[in-house]
Amino acid sequence: MNKFLLSIILISVLFSSCKKEQNPFEIGKQHLGLLTDSTQVKELKNIYVNDSIVKFISGDEFTGNINNIEIFEKGGEKLLTLTPKQALDSTSTIGSVRILDDRFKTNKNISVISTFKDINSNYKISRISNLINSIVIAVDEINSNFTIDKKELPANLRFDMNLKFEPTHIPDDAKVKYFFVNWNN
Repeated sequence: MNKFLLSIILISVLFSSCKKEQNPFEIGKQHLGLLTDSTQVKELKNIYVNDSIVKFISGDEFTGNINNIEIFEKGGEKLLTLTPKQALDSTSTIGSVRILDDRFKTNKNISVISTFKDINSNYKISRISNLINSIVIAVDEINSNFTIDKKELPANLRFDMNLKFEPTHIPDDAKVKYFFVNWNN
């Protein structure tokens, strides 16, 4: 009886200690694969050990605040563009991420190849900003912004900069041009 009880306890400890492996392409509110909102720039080489990291050389002050870090697969496919909160600071955390590869998806299957209908059906739209050549759809639930080119909109909505966009103004088949995750809060 004691051996049976000991076996049950041992098996339950083994199962409870098994850790679920993080999907390297999953987008959540506080993470994007292994990258989190608290990841520092100096940690990137450990996270993207199998990928190539391209960034401006530290000390190039002429670049100003433009300090994007690009992540490429070893085969050359561009995956992400990261923007640190502070330029030229290895202890800075990541402020925003532009997602370029369609393998990165939310748990509701939203990616860079999604349409407005996909976003609107799965998430509550927090706000829509009207810019010169595009509109930006904010989804606070996942700290994300989706940019849609105004060429995707009906002609009568493209040029009115004072128009307050509502979700009903945007065609279901409007394609996402850019997908950003923002941790600038």
